[in-house]
Amino acid sequence: MNAAKKSVLALALAGSMLGGGAVGATLFAAGTSGAQSTSTTNAPAADNANGGKFTPNEDKTHESNESAAREAQEDAGQRPTVP
Repeated sequence: MNAAKKSVLALALAGSMLGGGAVGATLFAAGTSGAQSTSTTNAPAADNANGGKFTPNEDKTHESNESAAREAQEDAGQRPTVP
């Protein structure tokens, strides 16, 4: 192999190493990560239409599909947690 071919090969190798390093640094940089760095808590929004109080759906078609446990929670004024 002559000197010109060696130089071209060395430049191609160095260029691909630099390019790969730049791509790797861009993909794995801390600033571009999807992780959340601060924690915040979001309070649930109050239902302003009824002052934040739970009001069950007493429609006949809706009631026919409810389980007894869900209906008991609604009757007690609780927000249902069971299907």
